[in-house]
Amino acid sequence: MPKAYSASHHWHSATLSQTTSANNNLASSNLIYSYSHVIDGFSATLTPTELDALQNSPGYIYSIKDLPVKHDTTHSTQFLGLTASSGAWEASNYGEGMIIGLVDSGLWPESQSYYDHGMGPVPAKWRGECEKGTQFNASLCNNKLIGARAFPRMNSTRDTEGHGTHTSSTAAGNFVDDASFFGYAPGTVKGVAPKAHVAMYKALFDEGAFTSDIIAAIDRALGDGVDVLSMSLGLDGVALYEDPIALATFAAVEKNVFVATSAGNEGPFLGSLHNGIPWVLTVAAGAMDRQFGAEVKLGGSGMSVFGSSLYPGSYSPAEAPIVFMGDCLNATQIGKFAAGKIVVCQEKNDTLRDQMANVQNSTAIGGVFITNTTSSPDIEFYIQSSFPAMFMTLKDGETVKKYIKSSNTEPKASLQFRVTNLNTSPAPTVTSYSSRGPSPSCPFVLKPDIMGPGSLILAAWPSNVEAAEVNSKPVYSNFNLLSGTSMSCPHLAGVGALIKKAHPDWSPAAIRSAMMTSADSLDLSGQPIKDSGYGNRPATGLAIGAGQVNPNKAMDPGLVYDATTVDYVNLLCAMNFTAKQIQVITRSSTNNCSSPSLDLNYPSFIALFSANSSSSSHANQVLEFSRTVTNVGEDVSIYTATITPLEGLVVSVVPEKLEFKSKGEKLGFKLVIESDSAVKSRQFLASGYLRWKEDGGGSHVVQSPIVATNIAFDSLSSSSRN
Repeated sequence: MPKAYSASHHWHSATLSQTTSANNNLASSNLIYSYSHVIDGFSATLTPTELDALQNSPGYIYSIKDLPVKHDTTHSTQFLGLTASSGAWEASNYGEGMIIGLVDSGLWPESQSYYDHGMGPVPAKWRGECEKGTQFNASLCNNKLIGARAFPRMNSTRDTEGHGTHTSSTAAGNFVDDASFFGYAPGTVKGVAPKAHVAMYKALFDEGAFTSDIIAAIDRALGDGVDVLSMSLGLDGVALYEDPIALATFAAVEKNVFVATSAGNEGPFLGSLHNGIPWVLTVAAGAMDRQFGAEVKLGGSGMSVFGSSLYPGSYSPAEAPIVFMGDCLNATQIGKFAAGKIVVCQEKNDTLRDQMANVQNSTAIGGVFITNTTSSPDIEFYIQSSFPAMFMTLKDGETVKKYIKSSNTEPKASLQFRVTNLNTSPAPTVTSYSSRGPSPSCPFVLKPDIMGPGSLILAAWPSNVEAAEVNSKPVYSNFNLLSGTSMSCPHLAGVGALIKKAHPDWSPAAIRSAMMTSADSLDLSGQPIKDSGYGNRPATGLAIGAGQVNPNKAMDPGLVYDATTVDYVNLLCAMNFTAKQIQVITRSSTNNCSSPSLDLNYPSFIALFSANSSSSSHANQVLEFSRTVTNVGEDVSIYTATITPLEGLVVSVVPEKLEFKSKGEKLGFKLVIESDSAVKSRQFLASGYLRWKEDGGGSHVVQSPIVATNIAFDSLSSSSRN
């Protein structure tokens, strides 16, 4: 900023005045935001002529069009192993004193999740405030909810759609007893870091969200003094230097703020991920060991069959006639025979939607739908039916059909809703909708990083926003069950707050590393985590990253892979970005590109081999990765490397042992991956793990995922790895 100006706002206004000479008096009104922390710049409304003048003015570096942004619990904390007596909650005192900032749709301050019983005082470092707005007074804040701002400011931080209330209470909501979604998921709801403070920066609105507002929200959050940022939003198809989240979060990392972002909900397609930013945590969504549904009790047989359902209405458990009506596509027939009965339908050729409409529009008192869709992500849409309906597998459906067919008298049954089953398997699994890597914006870093609970998460909800429907009429609840990487992201933000509280001197990269290298790659039965988007085959690192987060193990990872902003700059240099493009990200004109490297010191590996299968080249391809790990465990410790086999590849580590003599000591190693000549003739995708296991009875196992492939993906980078 030139010395002639006392504040960046004055400089930006003056710059606009020079570019809007025809209407100088409108320069200030054209200025939307003046940024202070995340970028050296502003957002403004400009005509093409004014933009051209700006681009030719002194000090101009780069401009980006304002783009729309997509915004992508009782049991989840227990599922992650969080307990009061030990582990992460005990070590961090539930995240006490940490400030989690969320860029989202606002919140519902009256929710019990924001009550401040048991909370400590507002941290002395806090510089934020609760801004007054429409139906939002500053007095609504307390020792739990300590910050509330809206962008643009003419709006209010009050949540009118529910997304932000849900995510913020997932990250740091207080304990609330007797919570449920119309009787489903009953229990005590709480956030991952229940004693952390919440600061909401509303930049998502019913009408949409834009990059200028997102940047302004992050800019203010950094100025206010947040410790952790949670952002369940993202942009698709933009390069790092055009991604507002990438730009703003680089400044966050410089200020030692840990950032968690959502991977997106465009799965299961490879390369569908957003927020593949090297300096943030990118979170995939997993399903837990919990199912919601109903039971159909088959008359006097003593048998009952479970099916999926989230029907929220009241329902009489009395027995009623039950009838099987085939594919239920004949609406006239259903109308004639279904009155007062429970109708059983079997899906045929993706006709479930039509079947449901026919049964709902009849005088049937309930529907039982036999469908393959129970294993599809679409099931979450169907089970939230506004009339009494349940959905079961083909196998379970045969039991119901057999009962109806074999009954000597008119078969009868009863339906019981609001059933919550725990300890179901397999779990966890990666959801079908969770976006997959590689990252189009930076394919040289394996993304996503990690997986957290994201399917049907119970959290707070605005009491005046529709939570469900009964007979096509809205019903309301103080809690709701939502799914998406929007839900998994705040789980990891909460874990980040717990780790940061216990280890205040750790960098954001060290916190990310602790989560990743301690993550679980096996499910609760000891088998590899499965991918529900690919027929429950073992999930690869492109779906789950390092695996399911394990907060308790992350508190004591043994070794960490650390990284600084210099390392990130070296990566940007190697990606063939121009000096101006790098300057847009780093806000520095003195970036040193003398040591460019695509080999970021990251706790995961992705080997992108050439897809060239020309017979003239028979040489094997060899890729090398250099890493440095820091000992954060015992002073004296020895780690030995093991590698899971990757088909068609030879993987080795040099050295195979790391011997640490003191805490804080750094040691390096190389991972070498060599392709077999046979794999050049076909596409391949291999996934495995490098594990550093502590010798001498030590408990630490430092695990990093490895992905190797020659599949060509669309990339926004012009670089290649040799």
